[in-house]
Amino acid sequence: MTIGPKRTLARVFDRVADAYDAGRPTYPDEMYRALTEVSGVDLDGATTVDVGAGTGILTRALRARGSRVIAVDAGAEMLARLLSKGTDGDTAALRADGNALPLTDGVADLVTYAQSWHWLDPVISIAEARRVLRPDGAIVGCWNLAHASQADWLAAYEERLARACPTYWGPALEEWSVPPIAAAFEVVEERWIAWTRLVGIEDFLLDLRSHSYMAALSSEAADELVALQRAELQREFPEGVLSVPMRVYMAVGK
Repeated sequence: MTIGPKRTLARVFDRVADAYDAGRPTYPDEMYRALTEVSGVDLDGATTVDVGAGTGILTRALRARGSRVIAVDAGAEMLARLLSKGTDGDTAALRADGNALPLTDGVADLVTYAQSWHWLDPVISIAEARRVLRPDGAIVGCWNLAHASQADWLAAYEERLARACPTYWGPALEEWSVPPIAAAFEVVEERWIAWTRLVGIEDFLLDLRSHSYMAALSSEAADELVALQRAELQREFPEGVLSVPMRVYMAVGK
């Protein structure tokens, strides 16, 4: 799936920055433990370049674990949300393209892509990551994914999205798969980390509005689809809280 030039992509996500910031899930603690184990990099004291940082979901979690973070994103509104949460001397935010990092060689212990690498050039972006890494550093790609095959209601939810959104890309499509970042590495280890997200229906629908295939719809069509999903979810979960089976796909390589 592609959305035109990078400038157009940044505008797409800038339009949904509020929904992205409010609705997207965080990552489970187990992912950070696995990241340290697989990469051999202790997050406490590490310098991490978070490429496609968006509103700072991964950035903030890395800072909380003691990392110095350079957050890179092409979207001005996305970075504005990141900065609105407050930064300190160990966090920097740069508006830039992940295919051309404005950093000197060998400055990072980790380069991370949280929900972002699939929007970049698969060759150029990895070459840039290797350039800014120190010799013992590692590149990390991770995606938080709803595990639709684990719940009938979630599979039906994804099917409704596939029918309504021409640019939908997700588990309702037979050809869908995780982004092929592992193929870009010379040495790689992959992990799947299962977890469960407890979330209210309205926050879950904010997450929905943050996706590019929703931003590609007209506002009227997006509102209609959200209303349909809300009605179906309220019928399934009258108490208003969803238990969403999730899994993180993480690939760590060099």
